[in-house]
Amino acid sequence: MRISMISAAIVAALVGYGSTIALVLAAASAVGASAEQTASWVLAICFAKAIGSAVLSTWNKVPVVLAWSTPGAALIAATDGISMPEAVGAFVLAGALITLTATLRPLSRAIAAIPDGIAAAMLAGVLFPFCLKGLDSAEAAPKLVLPMVIVFLLVRLKNPAVAVLAALSLGLVASFGLGFASFPHLSFPAPDLTFISPEWSPGVLLGLGLPLYLVTMASQNLPGFATMRAHGFEPPVTRALAVSGGISTLSALFGAHTVNMAAITAAICMGDDVHPDRSQRWKVGVVYAGVWVGLGLGSPAILALLAALPPEVMGALVALALLGPLMGALTGAYLPAESRFAATMTFVVTASGVAVFGIGAAFWGLAAGLAVWALETLAKR
Repeated sequence: MRISMISAAIVAALVGYGSTIALVLAAASAVGASAEQTASWVLAICFAKAIGSAVLSTWNKVPVVLAWSTPGAALIAATDGISMPEAVGAFVLAGALITLTATLRPLSRAIAAIPDGIAAAMLAGVLFPFCLKGLDSAEAAPKLVLPMVIVFLLVRLKNPAVAVLAALSLGLVASFGLGFASFPHLSFPAPDLTFISPEWSPGVLLGLGLPLYLVTMASQNLPGFATMRAHGFEPPVTRALAVSGGISTLSALFGAHTVNMAAITAAICMGDDVHPDRSQRWKVGVVYAGVWVGLGLGSPAILALLAALPPEVMGALVALALLGPLMGALTGAYLPAESRFAATMTFVVTASGVAVFGIGAAFWGLAAGLAVWALETLAKR
């Protein structure tokens, strides 16, 4: 096993974990997850990524790297009034729909029929409020947050992939070094999975489960497949959707939201510097899986450290982590000229956070955008 493979897998996993773990914790808090359920969520999703990456890489002999759904976590974190069992029901639905997409042509065609601009606008509407909250964190704790922002901006000039990780590192050092962290609450329990029986709420399934499936497919799986093609590998689309969807469905019963194809972290594992022989590069997926097993087992200690941080630090980390995805979503929303107004409607309704009949804003934003797009399309005929 080449050292370059091991280092690439470690860097990819650490970037994926460190840059968005704060968002996963925000999602768990939004649905009222207990400390035990939050720890189970993180452990289960780490194991899901490890199993999926190892199975798909070994099965297809190409480097397949899975990640948790970052926009999905943002979508969950934006919800209000949803219990953890109801959220689990939505996670199960999203995983099942991803699995069905691998086998049901009508479903995959229906997803492909949604205009790219509207799908991107829904994602942008989900992400935008979190980026705004970063300003509140900076105002509340400027001594902690502003240095993190400066480090993020400077590191991003050289290596955007590790910019949030650098900000997190500074936040940890500053919080503990300056006495802002809550030392008395630190504890390191053993890793443990907690089964959570799902509850099937129609409003939550429509308002969270369906949008979670859509943002995972549109903003994670499709770019992930494109990343593989850009590096000269043919993505195993059907197998990847079936495996990631199936694993997501099972891990949801232990609190985890969806796993999917990685894009940015996958690129770290697919370059010529990983292994000069392309036929051997699939092994990095197995090493990557091993790193995620380690992160999962070590997650109680990591979560305890993060829980000790001031909320302003965590809020700033979430905002910084989502700036890149927000930029990509806004670009995608307004690139197609024919759907710009519909995309604007989708963005505004989704970002408003409005909930009607117990159904979340992401669903209504998508519905509003599609209605405007259909009306405009009919008017042109």
